[in-house]
Amino acid sequence: MSVEADGAAGAERVLRRDSLYGDAEKVTNDKHHGSGASWRQTLQLAFQSIGVVYGDVGTSPLYVYSSTFPDGIRHPDDLLGVLSLIIYTLILLPMLKYVFIVLYANDNGDGGTFALYSLISRYAKIGMIPNQQAEDASVSNYSIEEPNSKMRRAQWVKQRLESSKAAKIALFTITILGTAMVMGDGTLTPAISVLSAVGGVREKAPNLTQSEVVWISVAILFLLFSVQRFGTDKVGYSFAPIISVWFILIAGIGAYNLAAHDVTVLRALNPKYIVDYFGRNGKEAWVSLGGVVLCITGTEAMFADLGHFNIRAIQLSFTFILFPSVALCYMGQASYLRKFPQNVGDTFYKSIPAAMFWPTFIVAIMAAIIASQAMLSGAFAILSKALSLGCFPRVKVVHTSKKHSGQVYIPEVNFLIGAASIVVTLAFQTTTNIGNAYGICVVTVFSITTHLMTVVMLLIWKKNFAFVVVFYVIFGLAEFLYLSSILSKFVEGGYLPFCLSVVLMALMATWHYVYVKRYWYELDRVVPADQLTALLARRNVRRVPGVGLLYSELVQGIPPVFPRLVDKIPSVHAVFVFMSIKNLPIPRVALPERFIFRRVGPAEHRMFRCVARYGYTDQIEGTKEFSTFLIEGLKMFVHDEAAFSCQHTDDDGDNNNNDNDARRVAQAAIAEEEKRFIDTEVERGVVYLMGEADVAAAPGSSALKRIVVNYVYTFLRKNLSESHKALSIPKDQLLKVGITYEI
Repeated sequence: MSVEADGAAGAERVLRRDSLYGDAEKVTNDKHHGSGASWRQTLQLAFQSIGVVYGDVGTSPLYVYSSTFPDGIRHPDDLLGVLSLIIYTLILLPMLKYVFIVLYANDNGDGGTFALYSLISRYAKIGMIPNQQAEDASVSNYSIEEPNSKMRRAQWVKQRLESSKAAKIALFTITILGTAMVMGDGTLTPAISVLSAVGGVREKAPNLTQSEVVWISVAILFLLFSVQRFGTDKVGYSFAPIISVWFILIAGIGAYNLAAHDVTVLRALNPKYIVDYFGRNGKEAWVSLGGVVLCITGTEAMFADLGHFNIRAIQLSFTFILFPSVALCYMGQASYLRKFPQNVGDTFYKSIPAAMFWPTFIVAIMAAIIASQAMLSGAFAILSKALSLGCFPRVKVVHTSKKHSGQVYIPEVNFLIGAASIVVTLAFQTTTNIGNAYGICVVTVFSITTHLMTVVMLLIWKKNFAFVVVFYVIFGLAEFLYLSSILSKFVEGGYLPFCLSVVLMALMATWHYVYVKRYWYELDRVVPADQLTALLARRNVRRVPGVGLLYSELVQGIPPVFPRLVDKIPSVHAVFVFMSIKNLPIPRVALPERFIFRRVGPAEHRMFRCVARYGYTDQIEGTKEFSTFLIEGLKMFVHDEAAFSCQHTDDDGDNNNNDNDARRVAQAAIAEEEKRFIDTEVERGVVYLMGEADVAAAPGSSALKRIVVNYVYTFLRKNLSESHKALSIPKDQLLKVGITYEI
């Protein structure tokens, strides 16, 4: 083949000749996450999930009642109304919505708002970066069922999403809003969990001031963020036993308080007490929902961390361990408060029997740290996934676990979240004030999941329209009520996550906007094949020993930085590869399906295009490993290309078997010679080349665009973007080529 494949005819040839390292047909695909696990494996996973998933929601009893009654309990039956609200909130949102509906919308085992967006983007072309390729759909984990033409509603939804720029922007916006809110969770969870746990020490040391409690909490937070670079892999096995002990303790204490104080609080199982509570308190009851909703903080973790477990394991652990334990704890606290309503400000620790105080206090501290650790791991994971959307600078993501792809660490983000969490603790001082901010993050993520799930039900699941309406109305209305209540406390702390999210969203939107504009700029200025031939034919351009890899975002065409490179350094490596790293909207791409190769220009040029495809949870290999896979894949492509050429000739030519055999031998000899040539050039050295683009707003641009492009984007690029580190490129083998784009 003399030129890069293009068009329908070329696409057919490329599909048959894509170089997939190994045999792609050997890749298996488990469509139903965890469906093949035995009951023994499922029970083991259910136990392990206790430590990873439920640390946050399991430590909520530390602060829910104090946040719900910041001004004290006005009427004894208000406790029954709030307890009823807590129980039915736990049943409605975590249990019914997440455990028995949302978990089934996983993306090949991965969950979270980003996974939902990726799932939708496979069924409808909603991405704003034009890097889709027909070959992507052949990846095993990509497998989708096209909307049935008989299902007019699903087809209509697909067409509306693909044709509406506003719909694409709306879906992208709520996805990055969800990311921003999870980052807010990562900031506030350590602050409120550690501060509430440490605050219990004042029961035994009453002379300790709140300020001193805050500084003890800050010290623990500092240590927590300092050890993030080591990951949770080494200590992860201790999480489940510790949280299990925590659940046993809070359930036992709850049962004790029920028996010792007022067992009649079990009347709260009757939801009529919710109606009575609102009738008695009116607006004050509505405002108190902002405290009640804290009983379900961390619920999103069940979905986001699904990749480490399976659906049945989460369902078992929630239904038979988490729910009974926390429900008993809340019932016991309500029973205690019926006798001692004046202690509502510190319900949890005051309701503990004296003999059990210190063991419970120690486990509470450990549980709070685990809850914080799990939320931080989730924040790192979701931000690492957001990198594949092109909405965050390409920073180095450190994978801290060899077993779990979702356990990652991002140094820059860890520093920013850690600093913010410590500042919040010092500024807000109490869990009530932090709780006002915390609730906004929690409910906003719930609402985003509801909206994305509605699209999934219409487009992918093709559920009955009445079922979709019922889902949206019931859960959407409940979340709206909670969110409206929390927003009423905007000036009392609710502004914090709002401001954090606005800033983070603005930065992510800025990066994505310029990223898309830059991609289109390069795509509109790709180098034509005839210009490439003329460029290489120039007298002053010589081929130098070695292999050159020119990195570009483009997955098709020759990037405009290449002529710039040849002008500055009039030489091209003997084997030259236009390299693109591409993220697919799936969690993982199997190694046999990693690379796609195509030849660029005549065979004697020995120039190729390679697209390395990764899922949003995949880790880019180290330099040596990556180059080994790349070269082996390139040689396999050369071999397959020769074999295909012979087959194509056999199909189109005459039936002279002797001539066909001669052609096969000749093609095989040429392929072997080229493979030896590649090996020789690899031994002479591999050089990595990258375009260092200085992006500026074009003359005549608006003032807002100049600020966004020339200042905000440039600041992010210079201070956060480290592409060569993110791609594991060694500095001593890297050559950067400067170029300016005016967009």
